[in-house]
Amino acid sequence: MLERLFQLNAHNTTVRTEILAGLTTFLTMAYILFVNPSILGETGMDKGAVFVATCLAAAIGSAIMGFIANYPIALAPGMGLNAFFTYTVVLHMGHSWQVALGAVFLSACMFFLLSIFKIREWIINSIALELRSAIAAGIGLFLALIALQNAGIVVANQATLVGMGDLSKPEPLLAVLGFFLIVALEARKVTGAVLIGILAVTGAAIALGVSKFGGVVSMPPALAPTLLQLDILGALDIGLFSVIFAFLFVDLFDNSGTLIAVAKKAGLMRKDGYMPKMGRALIADSSAAMVGSLLGTSTTTSYIESAAGVSAGGRTGLTAVVVASLFLLALFFAPLAGSVPAFATAPALLFVAVLMTSGLAEIDWDDITVAAPVVITALAMPLTFSIANGIAFGFIAWAAIKLLAGRWRELNPALVILALLFVIKLGWFNA
Repeated sequence: MLERLFQLNAHNTTVRTEILAGLTTFLTMAYILFVNPSILGETGMDKGAVFVATCLAAAIGSAIMGFIANYPIALAPGMGLNAFFTYTVVLHMGHSWQVALGAVFLSACMFFLLSIFKIREWIINSIALELRSAIAAGIGLFLALIALQNAGIVVANQATLVGMGDLSKPEPLLAVLGFFLIVALEARKVTGAVLIGILAVTGAAIALGVSKFGGVVSMPPALAPTLLQLDILGALDIGLFSVIFAFLFVDLFDNSGTLIAVAKKAGLMRKDGYMPKMGRALIADSSAAMVGSLLGTSTTTSYIESAAGVSAGGRTGLTAVVVASLFLLALFFAPLAGSVPAFATAPALLFVAVLMTSGLAEIDWDDITVAAPVVITALAMPLTFSIANGIAFGFIAWAAIKLLAGRWRELNPALVILALLFVIKLGWFNA
């Protein structure tokens, strides 16, 4: 049955190898079980329900990817988008988390349609690679600011907007040590470095009496507080146009980049650079995002951590199905997730920020018409506390600078139209 479903022999792999690869992938991305409830819980959502929604969304998404596309790629609620969901859409813009879930659902529906009608390639090819790298870097800086806030290292200051927190407290010290531990373990190629860092900081916090221990295993919490609570009509408000677009845009490029990167590492790309079953993979991804919003979590997306499983030998969808099974098993570890304080997840956020910001290395800094929009895009996200604003400023700056510099031939209709729409949004419909 497994041979028929996943074509193991054709991919030169075995059941044992696929299981080990799935376990490896799970350990590298299991930190989301602790980080996602911590972030979304700040909107007022029930953390227990978010934990269950995270487990189920990851399990369903990974299973769909495994069975439909037969790729060793796992899915879970995406980093960056969960922070945008909480800190920008809900806490900054003032929308309810139900409306934010509605925006996630609508963006996932749009992603699904783009995948069905194969418009994805046209959109991706319309956006310069440097601008895509700038968006990833901006999300990284956005996560870094949130991480430093959660750790108590950066605090509000009336005179300078931000300032340094009290580093004599145990919370920021533990967060800093946790970050150093994660980076050191990653440098040593230790599987599950981020997860180990989170658990180490949590254990130290409990031992020092800074945090309370809630237990390890229990029956899963109720999903009812978030299940089908999304407000789709509320998300159709014109002021949420850029929010829906940001969810869609980031998910689209994040998925495409992850799929191609993991497929290359697994040797699944054709010699001409074409990725077989890309359409199926994107349909699986957009379907998972829709399901996740119905369950009660932010956008579900493909995880680059799947590359760890590929390095361990994973080549088929059986790897993703194993990850799905482990996320279902994780449902019974809700008390452990509830014991993890925000400052224990801060090192994980900061580590992910480092990985995402590395995209700036791909920029041609000698071309000022490229460098200027890139810097504007990357800085606008943390400084306006919005991924959507960063994307908008980046598109507008790119189009305006290229046009005024006499390099209008480097622009294309799609990018110009999007830039004009963002001008209208910021000028007349800014929330």
